[in-house]
Amino acid sequence: MIPSSYPSAEEMARLTARMLWEIEAVNFMKDEPFKLASGQLSPVYIDCRKLISFPRIRSTLMDFLTVTVMRNAGFEAFDNIAGGETAGIPFAALVAERMALPMTYVRKKPKGYGKNARIEGAMSEGERVLLVEDLTTDGGSKLSFVDAIRDTGASCAHTAVIFYYGIFPETIKTLGDHGVSLHHLCTWWEVLAEAPEEHAGVLGEVESFLKDPHGWRAAQAQK
Repeated sequence: MIPSSYPSAEEMARLTARMLWEIEAVNFMKDEPFKLASGQLSPVYIDCRKLISFPRIRSTLMDFLTVTVMRNAGFEAFDNIAGGETAGIPFAALVAERMALPMTYVRKKPKGYGKNARIEGAMSEGERVLLVEDLTTDGGSKLSFVDAIRDTGASCAHTAVIFYYGIFPETIKTLGDHGVSLHHLCTWWEVLAEAPEEHAGVLGEVESFLKDPHGWRAAQAQK
């Protein structure tokens, strides 16, 4: 069933953040910082892949993501839903099911044998494609997926993620300059606002990173 009536964006963001805490998808640095997909270091990491193992939360968040995209982009805005390898694949399948649309996925690079394809599934010239991923930091990793979709003759002007870091001001511009709009459920700010009391001791370090990620990394490099 295609969802159409759901809470406000603010309430969905709050509930998404609570769910990420509930399944322990929020991870903190212990001895070494995490390396993000962008190659940059961070004292915190959101593991959205864990969501696929929690059916009730998974279903609710996919409803949230689907209705967010339709509210923002339109109810008849897409012909195909594409997932980015690998984390985006299950979420793309679940969104495609809700929107009653074909699903494809995009490889990070050609597989090196057979048709040497980057697109798996049926994608046709002229189709309007929504790229679904688990999260985005600075938006850079999405551009290769978008280009692979466009190389088929399809268009890709939107990407949807569960979690958006929301701390790198260049992200929206990076995607926008590439002709892509970003849709997301929550950011670090909602996650911090919903943090359980037992994590209060580490939130200072996290906030110092979130308010000045480049400064935090420079300080780490000097240690």
